[in-house]
Amino acid sequence: MVSPEETGISLNPWNYKPWWCQPWSILLTGVGLIAGSWLLLHRLWVTGLVAVPVLSWMVFFLLIWPRLVVRSLSALSPDASLRRN
Repeated sequence: MVSPEETGISLNPWNYKPWWCQPWSILLTGVGLIAGSWLLLHRLWVTGLVAVPVLSWMVFFLLIWPRLVVRSLSALSPDASLRRN
């Protein structure tokens, strides 16, 4: 069995993203947008309308996407055909 490290494939999904798409920037942008909507407008319903898509975006890119990338990259390893059968 050949490990991903031996083939030169990194299983860290953040190695494939630019600086502006790292976890810290996603978290900072999302929190900034939600807080900014509250600080500017002081309307709970507007902040809620901003928070729903922003939180969905954050959950996808911070929780779901990395798992999908790791699964995809691990399928690229040479022994992937053995795991599929």
